[in-house]
Amino acid sequence: MVRSRLAGLGLLLLLSLSGLPAVAQQVEYERQVDVAPSEESIGEGYVTPEVQRPRPRAMHWQVADVVLLGLAMLAAAWLALKSRRRAGLVALSIVCVAYFGFYREGCVCPIGSIQNVAVALVDPAYAVPYYVIAIFVLPLVAALFFGRVFCSGVCALGAIQELVVLKPVNVPPRLDRALGWLKWVYLGLAVVFAVLPAAMRDFVICRFDPFVGLFRFTGEAWLLILGGVFLVAGVFVGRPYCRWLCPYGALLSVFSRYAWRSFSITPDRELDCGLCTDACPYGAIEERRAVRTDCFACGRCYRSCPVHHADKADDAARPAA
Repeated sequence: MVRSRLAGLGLLLLLSLSGLPAVAQQVEYERQVDVAPSEESIGEGYVTPEVQRPRPRAMHWQVADVVLLGLAMLAAAWLALKSRRRAGLVALSIVCVAYFGFYREGCVCPIGSIQNVAVALVDPAYAVPYYVIAIFVLPLVAALFFGRVFCSGVCALGAIQELVVLKPVNVPPRLDRALGWLKWVYLGLAVVFAVLPAAMRDFVICRFDPFVGLFRFTGEAWLLILGGVFLVAGVFVGRPYCRWLCPYGALLSVFSRYAWRSFSITPDRELDCGLCTDACPYGAIEERRAVRTDCFACGRCYRSCPVHHADKADDAARPAA
């Protein structure tokens, strides 16, 4: 049953992508900012448009970004499911925040690509580069195999929140579930705004991204403040944006439900002591088991698990062959 559902999801994804228009092609573009007219030469209150950020990149750099995204998710899967090292996941989070966040200015982002793909499915005149399609698809494919490893430390938005969680409080489960519906509402609104006629279309996900201004060190004041509020709140409430507002997280929760192999606290034996439940700041453990649709594979529960520490001690004590 699970395999048939998994196959059905994969087929649905492939059919959806096959519907993308043939115009989804790479278009090399670079604004000639050095020869653009100045405000002084034109006059009459003319304001020079802001230069596109981030600047368009050559094809080989776009391919490099996609490859790095895939490698980062493979590393996250290995660290979370096989090596089971929280320290490695933290290090990966730092690297991904530095590269995908600050260096790439938050624009290797499957979250914003939701609207690009939605437009391409209904508007044959809308061009979506294969680069954007790949960024949209890869984390979903990874979720089908390994669960939400993209969320563990690869997503710059999630990773920066993961790094600030210091003194988390437990959110009541009923409130947590109620707030979790907001991401589905946001996803629905984003798709609706994306498929409107071109004159009315609005890419709200990117326009109201609370972290992109922080990654670029620029932006409207209220958005910068909003990003700061999320980070300050994230010190005490684990990943508020990821849990309750991320529209891509809604998609990942569906795909991860049918994961071939997902995160497990102690895959070989259980003590049912409940320490892992207290250690999880995201409410993703129920009846001492990780809930695959909600688990971010952060590895925080490892530190409190006596079985995990006992297994590590046994491995260290075992003589080398």
